[in-house]
Amino acid sequence: MANRISKSELESYLWGAAVLLRNNIDAGAYKQYIFPLLFFKRLNDVYEEESKKAIAENGPEAEMWEETHSFAIPAGARWSDVRNVPQDVGKAIQAAFRAIESANSDKLQGIFGDGTWTNKNRLPDRLLKDLLEHFSTKTLSIENLPEDELGNGYEYLIKKFADDSGHTAQEFYTNRTVVHLMTEMLKPESGESIYDPTCGSAGMLISSIAYLKDQKKEWRNVSLYGQEVNALTSAIGRMNCILHGINDFNIVNGDTLAAPAFIENGQLRKFDLVLANPPYSISEWNRDAFANDRYGRNFLGTPPQGRADYAFFQHILKSMDLKTGRCAILFPHGVLFRNEEKEMREKLIRSDLLECVIGIGPNLFYNATMEACIVICRSTKPDSHKGYVLFINAVNEVTRKNAESNLEPQHIQKIASAYANFADEDEFAAKVSIREIEKNDFLLNIPLYVKNDSDITPVDDRSKEEIFEEWISLSEETTIAYDMLNSMMGGQDK
Repeated sequence: MANRISKSELESYLWGAAVLLRNNIDAGAYKQYIFPLLFFKRLNDVYEEESKKAIAENGPEAEMWEETHSFAIPAGARWSDVRNVPQDVGKAIQAAFRAIESANSDKLQGIFGDGTWTNKNRLPDRLLKDLLEHFSTKTLSIENLPEDELGNGYEYLIKKFADDSGHTAQEFYTNRTVVHLMTEMLKPESGESIYDPTCGSAGMLISSIAYLKDQKKEWRNVSLYGQEVNALTSAIGRMNCILHGINDFNIVNGDTLAAPAFIENGQLRKFDLVLANPPYSISEWNRDAFANDRYGRNFLGTPPQGRADYAFFQHILKSMDLKTGRCAILFPHGVLFRNEEKEMREKLIRSDLLECVIGIGPNLFYNATMEACIVICRSTKPDSHKGYVLFINAVNEVTRKNAESNLEPQHIQKIASAYANFADEDEFAAKVSIREIEKNDFLLNIPLYVKNDSDITPVDDRSKEEIFEEWISLSEETTIAYDMLNSMMGGQDK
């Protein structure tokens, strides 16, 4: 236990590697180099740890037995081989990566990504040697650093890179306290299949496993599935699962809307639980193909070109098991009221798939100050939920510290309890019938149903672009409200 690595030591060690890159590489590119090297070091140190144990128990020949090792590392591709290369270090690193991927093609194909390791202008030999020496200062064996502890360190590094890289961070990082809330509400069970169609670095999938571990429930029989359009980010997600000790996962690089990866008998595969934070209102997608989708994902309608939110929404709904299926999706508030999606929203509400809408506080959408919402749907609602939608106004359930917003455990518990109770709660939750929502022209704006008189006003530190986007959304909402009022007053001209 003398070499056991503490949490603070691990975090300092991991961030120290990034500091070495600061004068050579933009912050947004750190992950392209640090994550593969960290993963390489872990594979190597566990390989050596397994070898020592096997030799001690069964003699020298045991090191070569296939069953001795979790992953194969060919001769010439060990950490020491690369560390001792005198020049062309990037070429040696790249060769080791490809050799390891080839030797473990069923599990590790493409996992190290396609970083430009041989670009000496960006990564001179001196810098790479400094990185290798830095990582060599600690032995990342399982004895020194159990899987969950290294996995948590990896999550720390993902967040640090997100903090440094600005708005692009949302594509691979979702505020983990929001993820924990979503997991707490859906309550994964042993033996279930869990899916994230826009999985980023796999944080939502891993949170589901963490939930089961915390509940002392069997988690090794849970199957995880994810798809991620960014090749590097999908590789990070795979590394993240492995470093957390998860073996039963399938994360695929690809475009979920254009080419969904999980198909059975010509139809979308069905999952027990879906967690997702789809990209916010993207406009670069193939709307024409979706309008004639072979998998029937346009059953609510075809979204406008400028906002693909309901395309992801319908994909998720189509991916839920018809009996056990349930989902929690993090969306911008616009999906609740935008006029251009009104017909799809009406069909969704009438289908009685929608179970709960939760408004969460500002700054919880990563690196954006706008408020987000969590939408929960269920293929088969409990009888007492049928014909109703629960609205929860949790915008004040947030803690802001050091320019960061998070949900504290008490916030998560309060919101999750309100969802579990599925009943009116003064100024916090409202159980609303579909008929009442229809009277409000199928608007899902939370303040229509839950009144919150708090006068807490968050500090507005948004960019001009974010303020403009919020202004557009509020303008649309105001127009809709005006039209409703005008209609109630007899349809007078504006």
